[in-house]
Amino acid sequence: MTMTRDTKIYGLIGYPLGHSFSIDYFNNKFASEGVDAVYMNFEIEDVRQLMDLIAEYPQLCGLNVTAPYKEKVIPLLDELDDGARAIGAVNVIKFVRGASGNLLLRGYNSDAQGFGRTVESLLTTDRDRALVLGTGGAAKAVKYALERLGVAVQLVSRHKNAHTIIYPELTRSTVAEHRIIVQATPLGKYPRVDECPDFPFRFLTDRHLVYDLIYNPEETLFMRRAHEQGAAVKNGLEMLLLQAFASYEIWNSPL
Repeated sequence: MTMTRDTKIYGLIGYPLGHSFSIDYFNNKFASEGVDAVYMNFEIEDVRQLMDLIAEYPQLCGLNVTAPYKEKVIPLLDELDDGARAIGAVNVIKFVRGASGNLLLRGYNSDAQGFGRTVESLLTTDRDRALVLGTGGAAKAVKYALERLGVAVQLVSRHKNAHTIIYPELTRSTVAEHRIIVQATPLGKYPRVDECPDFPFRFLTDRHLVYDLIYNPEETLFMRRAHEQGAAVKNGLEMLLLQAFASYEIWNSPL
């Protein structure tokens, strides 16, 4: 499209961004609705380059944030909404410009909302405990959403601390007690599709729900191995679409 001084710019910051579908989703949305806006990918190697982007693109109105910056971007923001503050991760930045031209950056988290809406209908009476693989920004949003739905969450990481267990501690009984497994690490994301967390798939059953937040590829190695054990599987595409819709609402709603 042809850009003018009135064209609004939205975008995504992260590194790398080759896996992202957001740019197509938003630009198709703008075109179909006749919105004078464009969505751009900003692949930055250091989160501090955000300030350079703001100086270079004065028409920026909002950004999405993806790995590895969902937590690292917080010190660069002026405000957080209550949900983002509770989660400790941001995936949406709203640009608020005052009458005098001063700019305020406000952080939100639409990941939790998107995930919660996609998983709520899949919960059952015996799916009330979850293992969440990962400890980054996405895992924090998942934990927040599940706990708000009444699901107890145990984080799993390669590194043990007071809040996590490690993969070798995933015994048959542990997996049996946790009927929801959420894969919230980058392992298996395009183009490194042959990667997978070191999870004991042999302990899964047809009573488990296995949710991989990755949406590219459509079926990850993690999902495939879980499905082979009879587990119900779901990828992150629906979550992506719902959080993108929520992002646009945040950017275009009053404070």
